[in-house]
Amino acid sequence: MAVRILIASILVIAASLCSLSLADSPEAAFVQKTISAHKIVIFSKSYCPYCRKAKSVFKELNQVPFVVELDERDDGWNIQDALGEIVGRRTVPQVFINKKHIGGSDDTVEAYESGKLAKLLGIGEREKDDL
Repeated sequence: MAVRILIASILVIAASLCSLSLADSPEAAFVQKTISAHKIVIFSKSYCPYCRKAKSVFKELNQVPFVVELDERDDGWNIQDALGEIVGRRTVPQVFINKKHIGGSDDTVEAYESGKLAKLLGIGEREKDDL
């Protein structure tokens, strides 16, 4: 009987450990704090062409994003995992404006081309350079 209780206790503990979410991790806290502290945040990898494309959109708008280069951080993989839990995607780039998740590269370019990005940033079309 004691063995059964012990096994049942181990199974309950194991199940509760498996259900722990990355959303409660230090990396998730870093993501949330970073998003809250900056108007524009891009979680990126320095070598990624899609990340470069998203960053170039903000350059066209004369805006300077806060960029977190995940490949240049020891905890980059963990931050990327936390982003996956927070936004539902592990891919980069992941772009946030005014604490709102915009999406990845294609989403950012689309928002730029439609004028939605300028509106979100509170800038007029006159501040946008010609492509």
